[in-house]
Amino acid sequence: MATTLTCIICPNGCQLTVDDDLNVTGNKCLRGVEYGKQEVTDPRRTVTSTVKIASKQLRVCPVKTNVAIPKNMIFKVMEIVNQTSIVPPVYIGDVIVKDIAGTGADLVSTREILD
Repeated sequence: MATTLTCIICPNGCQLTVDDDLNVTGNKCLRGVEYGKQEVTDPRRTVTSTVKIASKQLRVCPVKTNVAIPKNMIFKVMEIVNQTSIVPPVYIGDVIVKDIAGTGADLVSTREILD
């Protein structure tokens, strides 16, 4: 049975069809082929969120996974994110949680907070 999905890799938003043999149609660029196969066999997402920070300036610090994680691990990752708090200073790219939930991805800061 074929799967239909919208490609989110580039602004084209192609309507892809992926059949049981992983043949992809409907793509306008080659990235759509790779995305279609990946989405059907092992869907992954980059998680973006915030963690608590003991700062005079802000209450939270924005974070993200440095690589996409398996979609079925998002809730487990978010449990850890929600339990995490940090102390400044923190710089862009600082690892907040290494190998979060055993996904191989690190949770990193996306903002500098010095106080």
